Amino acid sequence: MTKLVLAHTGQLDPADLTAAHQLLQEVFAGELTEQDWEHCLGGVHALLWEDAELVGHAALIQRRLLHNGRALRTGYLEGVGVRGAQRRRGHGAAMMAALERVARGAYELGALGSTEEAAPFYARRGWRPWQGPTSALTPTGVVRTEEEDGWIYVLPMSAALDLRGELTCDWRDGDAW
Repeated sequence: MTKLVLAHTGQLDPADLTAAHQLLQEVFAGELTEQDWEHCLGGVHALLWEDAELVGHAALIQRRLLHNGRALRTGYLEGVGVRGAQRRRGHGAAMMAALERVARGAYELGALGSTEEAAPFYARRGWRPWQGPTSALTPTGVVRTEEEDGWIYVLPMSAALDLRGELTCDWRDGDAW
């Protein structure tokens, strides 16, 4: 039996958070840093269970993205992953649909950083690649993040967007995007 649970980080017990962390370690083949995991915390998690096994995780956290002179309240997706043996069964779509509903109700914009493998999945869901330059607002000022250009996807909602304009993310330790 498959069960999707939506809960804020503060509502999850330590065993659920440990299971999510371990799942993402597996999904990202050990490349998930502690900072990457930290970026998943403090928002709404979608946990997909098959019986007692966690098979999918995604988190929606709040960030501020700067665009056209405005700081946009953004629902940013982090830690989206499905265990390898359970992929291509609609699990990712179920988690995304649930978090997209939350994002539409709470934020002006949805955003995420994609991999090449995941980009077609997000595009089919209506997420659009950011075509303009990306930057991060760091403690030393705005710094271009050219390596992220083309890999940031947005889910347009109420904010007026120029997809070819500059998009700047707020500062955090680890990967900016």
